[in-house]
Amino acid sequence: MKKIKILSVDGGGIRGIIPGTILAQLETILQRKSNTTRKLGDYFDMIAGTSTGGILSCIYLMPDEEGKAKYSAQDAVDLYIKNGHTIFDRSLGDRLTNVAGMVHAKYSDDPLYHLLTTYFGDVTLDKLIKPSLITSYDITERRAVFFTSADARTDSIYNFYVRDVARATSAAPTYFSPAHIESLNGQMFALVDGGMFANNPALCAYAEARSLDFSKFFNDPGKKDKPSAADMIIVSMGTGSVKKRYKYDDFKNAGELKWLEPVIDILMSGNSETVAYQLTQMYLTLDPEDQKNYHRLEPDLKEACSEMDIATKENVNNLYQAGLSFVHDNKALLEQIADSILSND
Repeated sequence: MKKIKILSVDGGGIRGIIPGTILAQLETILQRKSNTTRKLGDYFDMIAGTSTGGILSCIYLMPDEEGKAKYSAQDAVDLYIKNGHTIFDRSLGDRLTNVAGMVHAKYSDDPLYHLLTTYFGDVTLDKLIKPSLITSYDITERRAVFFTSADARTDSIYNFYVRDVARATSAAPTYFSPAHIESLNGQMFALVDGGMFANNPALCAYAEARSLDFSKFFNDPGKKDKPSAADMIIVSMGTGSVKKRYKYDDFKNAGELKWLEPVIDILMSGNSETVAYQLTQMYLTLDPEDQKNYHRLEPDLKEACSEMDIATKENVNNLYQAGLSFVHDNKALLEQIADSILSND
């Protein structure tokens, strides 16, 4: 049986440019090696994402008229490169009256939702071309929410417009207002960014894959049902290692307002590091050949800002350059990952 190939992409706001750039290069390598024009979403068996990674995942899995991936990996990263300044834009008046988002959300969600509608139209979750897992959190019911195309195919209560899924997973508190969305059967949900509990969704993707009958989803007896770790290739993409330091003297007497930004930053990066550690330890229990099938790609930010919402022309270019720098320094690794994916195609 061929291994199940899983792609997972972390949250990180505008820093999604970095994994997007790397994955665009991986797509190019895959196309060269397979001598096809297939797109990134066509090569994986499952894609998971949180926040900005959730948006990228939905783009990779959008269907064309033939049920193949509609968008290229470059199309996905272009959403941020070309439109980041529109998503993270504030008027002068708002910057003066709503310092650091203390009064209300820092950004209007209208530009983001308009872009999501442009990319996804009226396509629903059940139409995504592969199994998916997109994270969000229900603030009313106080529970984690996992948008999966497998569930969406079984019951309309789990089915949503993809544009609403993308909006929900990226509704980062203080940055955007919660997403108030409706399932296809009419149930309403109040949701925020999945990064609140799973900024790195790779372990969630592993758990979801363990429950899936891939042979039935793809109508392919060569696909492994309910695969174990030894049956999976997991490519987990970070959005840039955050090295911002917080000094003890600055926070020893800090109150709620001062802790707000650091708490969100530490929560997200700490979650990503914890999941990476857990999966690394899990794969180390496998046979030596199978240990090589977990890849955690965590690029350095280089000259880019670690903040999620700095979408100036300079920082967008710095994020793009950070992605290119990782590609340059890790070309052999990307070639190896591509070979592994194609050998299990």
